Amino acid sequence: MYQTVRPLLFRLDAEDAHHLTLRGLELASGVPLLPRLARTLTVPGTQGPGDAALRRTLWGQTPSEQTFESPLGLAAGLDKNAQAVPAFTAFGFGFVEVGTVTPLAQSGNERPRLFRLPEDEALINRMGFNNGGTAAMHARLAVLTDRAAPVWVNIGKNKVTPNEDAAEDYRKCVRALGDLADAFVVNVSSPNTPGLRALQAADDLAALVRAVLDEVEAGRVRTLRRPPVLVKLAPDLHPADFEASVGAVLDAGASGLIISNTTLSRGGLSHPNREQAGGLSGRPLTDRSTELVRDAYRLTRGQVPIVGVGGVFSAEDAYAKLLAGADLVEVYSALIYRGPGLVREINAGLVKLLERDGVRNIADVVGQG
Repeated sequence: MYQTVRPLLFRLDAEDAHHLTLRGLELASGVPLLPRLARTLTVPGTQGPGDAALRRTLWGQTPSEQTFESPLGLAAGLDKNAQAVPAFTAFGFGFVEVGTVTPLAQSGNERPRLFRLPEDEALINRMGFNNGGTAAMHARLAVLTDRAAPVWVNIGKNKVTPNEDAAEDYRKCVRALGDLADAFVVNVSSPNTPGLRALQAADDLAALVRAVLDEVEAGRVRTLRRPPVLVKLAPDLHPADFEASVGAVLDAGASGLIISNTTLSRGGLSHPNREQAGGLSGRPLTDRSTELVRDAYRLTRGQVPIVGVGGVFSAEDAYAKLLAGADLVEVYSALIYRGPGLVREINAGLVKLLERDGVRNIADVVGQG
């Protein structure tokens, strides 16, 4: 069905098509029982053995423990304001990452700021953390009383906040959403907020992560919850800087890593939109992000969970990241090109790959490639 609709959507401006689709999913999310019914129909093994093969628990026997019915999640950026979480979980995602959200609402960069590169199966965006702020997100998350999957919140700083004050913005996000977020993702790697990537420098990153963790601990008295804190890194770091950043994340006590954000690289692209400024995502990142996952797994020695994201278009792509050391994987750009049925295809494909390799559970392949 999506392949019939896609040509119509691709005639629209990319951001207009995004908003139209998201609004439709938001309306569907509000129909009682519809998301739950759709999930029953789309998740392989809902009434059979497939679930057991894909299900796993992370941060076990701690206040941060979470169980995922599938290792496949929605990456941040698609549902910035948590408008359609029930619809995305109905597609079969094992978790949903919303945001990036900032303390105050902001409009982001000037349009046009989202571009398709169909021949390359890629997107370029320079959105600039456009979002409705933490108060609006809290209101939306508060009504999700029957969550089918964990909801992670990707947090950032407002554009007007200087880097020396950035930690307070991240703390404000945790303070505002700590009672509802199942995890926080510290975004210091978007290329579309001036100066943000400088926060990946080891000393600055360690201080920022500690500030976020301090806020999480302070909130435990009020919320009785301890959401894990992960850090999302860029794919463009020099190897020595990448190693230093990973070390800083570990030393500061973060719960995990997300590898990786969009890239500024433009190698091998054919579409004219390759000249647009912004972060590149999609198929061109497939191999690069997988190699970075492998590097991160080697550097962390499997001490913390890693989420692999970048160019996941198939079960084989997801499996490669798991073998490289990812515990979970995320998709975004592939949904634009393949549609929501991709989630079911990847879940079903992962089950078949496990059966082929004689593996009973997805956790057993992590880091084995």
